[in-house]
Parts: sequence; structure tokens; C-alpha cells
Amino acid sequence: MILLSFDIEEFDGPLEHGVDYSLEEGMEVSVEGTNKILDVLKSNDVCATFFCTGNFAENAPEVMQRIMDEGHEVACHGVDHWQPKETDFALSKEIVEQVTGITVNGYRQPRMFPVVESEIKRVGYRYNSSLNPAFIPGRYMNLKTPRTWFMKDGVMQIPASVTPLLRFPLFWLSLHNLPEGLYHWMVRRVLRKDGYFVTYFHPWEFYELKEHPEFKMPFIIRNHSGHDMVERLDRLVKMLKQQGHRFITYTEFADIHSQKKVDDNE
Repeated sequence: MILLSFDIEEFDGPLEHGVDYSLEEGMEVSVEGTNKILDVLKSNDVCATFFCTGNFAENAPEVMQRIMDEGHEVACHGVDHWQPKETDFALSKEIVEQVTGITVNGYRQPRMFPVVESEIKRVGYRYNSSLNPAFIPGRYMNLKTPRTWFMKDGVMQIPASVTPLLRFPLFWLSLHNLPEGLYHWMVRRVLRKDGYFVTYFHPWEFYELKEHPEFKMPFIIRNHSGHDMVERLDRLVKMLKQQGHRFITYTEFADIHSQKKVDDNE
């Protein structure tokens, strides 16, 4: 099973590097990138889960509608990606549900910062995907956390996939910078070990960042951005489909394992 996801947020990368950059400018980048992502998924007939900020949902309702119309799941990703707050769990859900008219089941904190699972449950989320159980000094130091899904405070935790032994992350930055053959091999290894694969990307990765030095984005983020990343995503999806793997949403994954837990207890 493939749990492919995208953190659909207003592009705020330049702000991290001291560039004066508006929400409107960030939305323009992310809308373009999101539509490119949707084109790839549509051409390959696969589904994904889109974790959306309240800012994105409010400023791009037509893109939110396209996400739903094409069979993808909508989940929450905070309100303001640049300045996340503890109260965002509830407000994010309120905004995204108002824009889409649907009930949202899942949450992912911006930048995968920690969350309080009891609050996630209280607000009404069924799952939380805010954990990257990797070893990345200065960013993610989560060697003591489970590597695969688990329950905590009544909420299903769905961590991003990492390799079994070294916990090498297989998220967006890895596909940008590793040789594709090596990345694909590590993904297949995780699938053999875990039976499923979880990864995530962002819309701004599919924008031609290389053409905008004024953004001051680091090379490892600009590398293979834009059209190159569209092709890399397309080849990854095609490889996984050729291997016979099924693409499912995070809610479908939660349903499968909730039912399995019931069956095991009967």
C-alpha cells in the first residue's frame, strides 16, 4: 500500500532566508505546483492525501474543489504555515471543513513539529501524521519513536517512512537529491519490510525554483525542482504501479487497520 501525500501550503521558503515575501506571492507558487501534482496523479490514475493549511484553503477554493473532484483526500496542515500556533488544530479543521463542506479526519503539523495527541483527539481527528522518525541532526531526532504506525492517546499515528536500519528519511528532499535508482531501491526495501510506504512532498517543489535566485533557496531544495521534480514524481508513481502496489488515502489506511484490530479482538 502506498500512502502518498502532499503538504499543500502557502510557499514561505523565502521568509526563512530573510526575503520579504507576501502571502499572495506564496499562493501563486503553490497553486501552480499543486495543479502540476494533480496532473501527474490524474495521468496515472492514483489517489493521494492533501494536507492543506487554512490559508491555502481560503485563498484557493477552486484548487480544493479540484482535489476533491479527482478523488483525493483532504486533511489539515495548520492555519498559517509560517507561524503555527497551538490552537491551530481546531481552527484549521474549522476553516478547511467550511471551505470544502466535508469532514476532515487527519492532521499534520507544519514542519512536522510535535503536537498534543489528546488535543488532536478532542478536536475530532482520527489520525496524526506529524512524525518523521528519522535521524537528522538539528531537524528530526526521533530514534526512540516507533518507525511504523501506532496508537497514542486514542489517535492513530502514521509516521513518514524511513529505512529499517539507519532510519534514512525517504521524504521529499531525498527524491530531490539521491540518484533515482537508489531512492526507488530503498522504497522497495521499506515496502518489503513494512508492507506499506508513507511519503510527502510540497507544491513549491514543482515550481521552477532554479529560475528565482531572489528566493535564496538552498541548492538541495532547488536541485531538480520544477519540471525535473514533476518527472521524478511521475517515474516514482509508475514504478510503484508496475510493482503492483495500491495507492490509498490515509483515512483508508486507518479504516483497514481499525477493522483489523476489531477482527483480531473477536
